[in-house]
Amino acid sequence: MQTHALGEMESRFADMIWENAPVPSGELVKLCDKKLGWKKSTTYTMLKRLCDKGLFENRGGAVTVLISKQEFDALQSERFVEKTFNGSLPKFLTAFTTRKKLGEGEIQELEQLISEYRRNE
Repeated sequence: MQTHALGEMESRFADMIWENAPVPSGELVKLCDKKLGWKKSTTYTMLKRLCDKGLFENRGGAVTVLISKQEFDALQSERFVEKTFNGSLPKFLTAFTTRKKLGEGEIQELEQLISEYRRNE
């Protein structure tokens, strides 16, 4: 899979697909006209672009999801941490919490994630 960061319009379009999939391509054209003001050709051009990135598939007039939004977000997060912090999650958290303090609920969530990870090792 060759997913890359999505531009703003690609993200909006991808979100529409994730929210409605599986969706007939004709229905997707109508949704894009209504919500984005796109012509049919624009919709199909963008759809091809996102299919080429490995996110979706358009087969037999039906658009289906190849990678869920959750999986896509996880991949993007991993790539960001790898590129920006040499793959170090502690370095990322240190940088993140320098300007934004964690609330008690967020700390508990992180502790729970770590505990679950340890149990599943």
